[in-house]
Amino acid sequence: MKKLIVIATVLVFAASCSDDFLFQPPRAALTVGSFPANADDAVLAINGAYNILRTWQINTGGFPLFDLMADDAVKGSNPGDGTAVAVYDKFTHTALEGGIEAWYKTEYEAIRRTNLVINEVPNIDMEENLKTRIIAEARFLRAFFYADLVRGFGAVPMVTVIDAPIDLGRTSVETILNEVIYPDLENAIANLPVRSDYGPEDLGRATKGAAQGLLARVKLFYGDFAAVEQLTKEVINSNEYQLMDDYAEVFPAANENNAESVFEIAAKPESFAEGGNQFANTQGVRGTPNRGWGFCRPSYTLIDEMQENNDPRLDPSVIFLNEVLDGITITGDGATPDTTRENGQIVEIECYNQKVWYPGTDTRTSFGHNRRIIRYADIILMHAEALNENGKSAEALTFLNQIRERARGDQETLPDYTTTNKDELRTLILEERKYEFAIEGLRFWDLVRTDRAEAILGPLGFIKGKNELFPIPQSEVDISQGRITQNPGY
Repeated sequence: MKKLIVIATVLVFAASCSDDFLFQPPRAALTVGSFPANADDAVLAINGAYNILRTWQINTGGFPLFDLMADDAVKGSNPGDGTAVAVYDKFTHTALEGGIEAWYKTEYEAIRRTNLVINEVPNIDMEENLKTRIIAEARFLRAFFYADLVRGFGAVPMVTVIDAPIDLGRTSVETILNEVIYPDLENAIANLPVRSDYGPEDLGRATKGAAQGLLARVKLFYGDFAAVEQLTKEVINSNEYQLMDDYAEVFPAANENNAESVFEIAAKPESFAEGGNQFANTQGVRGTPNRGWGFCRPSYTLIDEMQENNDPRLDPSVIFLNEVLDGITITGDGATPDTTRENGQIVEIECYNQKVWYPGTDTRTSFGHNRRIIRYADIILMHAEALNENGKSAEALTFLNQIRERARGDQETLPDYTTTNKDELRTLILEERKYEFAIEGLRFWDLVRTDRAEAILGPLGFIKGKNELFPIPQSEVDISQGRITQNPGY
């Protein structure tokens, strides 16, 4: 049974403290000042903060835009659908796009839920260890949401109280990092249990390793390689995680919260009200079998490169037409061309993201997909990258080859690398990340942080100095009466 499934609105929380956190009817609308008032309320409040992780709009407005804007995926679906999404594929999106507005506002709704816990739970007379853990979970989640915001939009309003003042302007990225994200994650690292200290009923809650992994990811994005090396070393030495033996076993529904999972978002099939997550449904097979909308299709260039390299990770990553999964033949969408060509060259084929495949009989079953946020493979490759940048290329090579070894399994392909040249190894690590984390939302940001986005994404429409960030929603600029300014180029 899925863990950590709750339902809540901003100030309406479920009444259950059951072991598996399943949906229960809401007991009442509770206002700040009367809620949370006791230990049970504190648990409900933090569960409400987790709940928003499964909201469709928290995923960049509902669509996996980070993948669509990278070189490992394209818009997908049939040509006549998703015109509002197609603009991101070509970097022609503007500040008026509804998806961006929904994503931005949902992040702040999420932050408000964490602020409720952080500000109110300390005042509750309850068991101190539980209180400390709940506050640390809320601080982990607040850092998670703010890290998304500053990476995506740059300077944004900083809100650490429950009810934000109306005259907020933009706060610098540096300030938000130093006053919210870093302190929150340091608190979480100090106060959260390690994974093995949680029981089965608490799978999905933030752990010390998740906080270390998230802080490493943030530090990597801003180039603090010394911190990344230490943080990832601590996760590795904790012995709390290990690579799955077979790459193909990382993503199936039967292996949720597996040994490689550092942090993932739990979900439940069939119903949004009971904990469903539409992330996989948005990308599910369109047509036959009808599992979703078919957006975010693996790019043909990604497929071609992985085929050329005989990379065994291709099959577990991509659903091809006429492939059989769970006894079902994938024939796809009749309105979508099987193959699209330009000037005689293949530029796109109908295929789907296999990493979000979920067994079942209809579109609603895919609501049960657990989205993997931080995998142990990412910890290892972040460690390798940091070691290389810190002048320890021979050590870095060992960790890079761990990922290569797991990827090839028992096949005679993907041989170990041998170079210890720092520049060469930097390129190889980035390439390995492309294939290891294909269609997982990391590629675009890897290109941005390594200053390679213009070279690789320029032909797709990326403009340096503009598209490293999303536009601030125009509605937010307008309602601020000039206090919030627009990002360059929009």
